[in-house]
Amino acid sequence: MVINMKTLTYKPRTNTSTIWQRSMRRWQLYVMLVIPFSLVLIFNYFPMFGIQIAFKNFQAAKGIWGSDWVGFLHFKTFFKSFYFDRVVRNTIIISLYSLVVNFPLQIIFALLLNTVVNARYKKLVQTVTYMPHFISMVVLVGMVFQFFNNVSGIYGWIYRLLNEGQFPKDLFSNAKHFIHFYIWSGVWQELGWGSVIYFAALSAVDPQLHDAAQIDGASRFKRVIHVDIPAILPTASIILILSFGGIMSVGFEKIYLMQNNINLKYSEVISTYVYKVGMSGGAGSNFSYATAIGLFNSVINGILLVIVNTISKKLNEDGTSLW
Repeated sequence: MVINMKTLTYKPRTNTSTIWQRSMRRWQLYVMLVIPFSLVLIFNYFPMFGIQIAFKNFQAAKGIWGSDWVGFLHFKTFFKSFYFDRVVRNTIIISLYSLVVNFPLQIIFALLLNTVVNARYKKLVQTVTYMPHFISMVVLVGMVFQFFNNVSGIYGWIYRLLNEGQFPKDLFSNAKHFIHFYIWSGVWQELGWGSVIYFAALSAVDPQLHDAAQIDGASRFKRVIHVDIPAILPTASIILILSFGGIMSVGFEKIYLMQNNINLKYSEVISTYVYKVGMSGGAGSNFSYATAIGLFNSVINGILLVIVNTISKKLNEDGTSLW
């Protein structure tokens, strides 16, 4: 018997369609990407062209290219400024405080609500906790001031009820209370909304894992520890990495609305300081100085993001990371 080796030669199947032909078959998907891709280019990448004014003495009459080059002058000015220690310290403290409180609470809330058997009650709680997220920031700050008013607020009314008509101290007159009002009002507003992604991760857990653990005698608490938490760890790791990547970025609107001359020592952060020196000074606004501070802020965030991502990749057995 003679075997023809030519007939046994492996011939890989070739795809005759080109990338263009495959793309044209799915042209609807690419059309849908046009708008988000354009928005990213216009609002995220195109403004990077203006970063160069951080190294120039920008004058609107001369334009970006015509303004005089000053190098790292604005960065040196900021580092030597009286406000440098204050705004950096306040930014880090508020960011870390918010992260330490919000990150575990959102996970715990998702785990607790996931154990609820009654579907109607679960949906009711989800709806009630999601709603504050959609409240305008101006309205939210107004609610905080109104609720904790020592005269006409709920806080004042309850205090007088329990203390025979005596008026409580004005909480807003103590500057150190600012950070607590800021953080815990944010917890109330974002607790439900921030836990959505963890609900999604928990919904992907195979019910057979719970059934097997229950047969082995595991209690509900042990099933949460050994089934639910490992299932959401990759998601939690990514959220934590992204959170550290924005540790130097505190939301501007809420801080600015709650800020006053009393709590300025504890409420002045990088974002509000940049606004004041760059936009609210009228003819005296220093756009180059504000841009330099913003660039410094972004560089620190980028460095932290890379460091935390590297640490997460090494510590996690599955190598969970952004890249």
